Amino acid sequence: MGQNPSPQIPVVILAGFLGSGKTTLLNHLLHRSKGSRIGAIVNDFGAIEIDAMAVAGALGDSTVSLGNGCLCCAVDPGELDVYLERLARPDAGVDIIVIEASGLAEPQELVRMLLASELTGIVYGGLVEVVDAAEFDDTRVRHPEIDRHLALADLIVVNKTDRTEHAERVLDLVVSLADGAAVVPATHGRVDPEFLFDCRPGEERVGQLTFDDLHDHTGSGGHAEHLHAAYDSLSFVSDVPLDPRRLMRFLDSRPEGLYRIKGYVDLGPYDERNRYLVHAVGRFLRFYPEPWAPAGERLTRLVLIGSGLDASTVAKELQECRSDTPHADEHGMWGVLRYVQDPEEAPYPEEPEEPTP
Repeated sequence: MGQNPSPQIPVVILAGFLGSGKTTLLNHLLHRSKGSRIGAIVNDFGAIEIDAMAVAGALGDSTVSLGNGCLCCAVDPGELDVYLERLARPDAGVDIIVIEASGLAEPQELVRMLLASELTGIVYGGLVEVVDAAEFDDTRVRHPEIDRHLALADLIVVNKTDRTEHAERVLDLVVSLADGAAVVPATHGRVDPEFLFDCRPGEERVGQLTFDDLHDHTGSGGHAEHLHAAYDSLSFVSDVPLDPRRLMRFLDSRPEGLYRIKGYVDLGPYDERNRYLVHAVGRFLRFYPEPWAPAGERLTRLVLIGSGLDASTVAKELQECRSDTPHADEHGMWGVLRYVQDPEEAPYPEEPEEPTP
């Protein structure tokens, strides 16, 4: 019998140099996440935990604050599991966990720590790098390692685009430095939460507050800001099974800017008993087999989310993955099975100095 992976909680790493706007973005997510309950690990560098205080009012007891140190240096993977387990416990009711790293943290080490976690109730939710558009040129001079950080990110938020007349140039430069990651512009850290995670439509509570109550519908433009305009969403449904080899070719060469893939895949004769839940964030990929419902309709249903996607090309490539062959060959599933359960191969290179081109 397969296990339903739905209880797994995505863990998003929010990184960026000092002053880029990480806490502003996190607070924005808290106020725009409708019914979703967000747990946070806030890692300030310094004795006074300003960032933790900034988010504590909305998070209540769902905050773990680590002051006076850098998370990637201050704890080992086992210690990080302690904090994650506290937030992921069922009675906390958390839907997503955000690790807000200090401005001095090393993103790759945080990703490695998370992937080394022994907790079965969490799953990697992506590395989000926040950059300050107005200070980007100076930041690259002071911190040349930012080029490497951008090459590792799954999503890059180019924040404060309203504070510079060179926003388009900075965006183009960031895209050139990113290794196929989705790049989205933002002001005041305003990124649609649906880009990062699935928002609950209900009225779940966070601490003593509801996100629906906190949501500012007026502000400077309110919902008219159309945050969703910064990304593209494509739905794909097929009543014909997908060929696993063709599917893996698509996933291995997925287009630049494609940040998330979620949904279920029917692999037809390659596994008659199970459908496969797909969870992809950036270069991270997992499949979770689970039994088909006895009388349910067998369909592939996928949602793809990214920035600057050519929807017609992506849809065509997915259509080309379809196959109505009545039988399977014994090696066809090898590519998929590499990503079932805990694949040993990490999505990032071993040497931080040499990011994947």
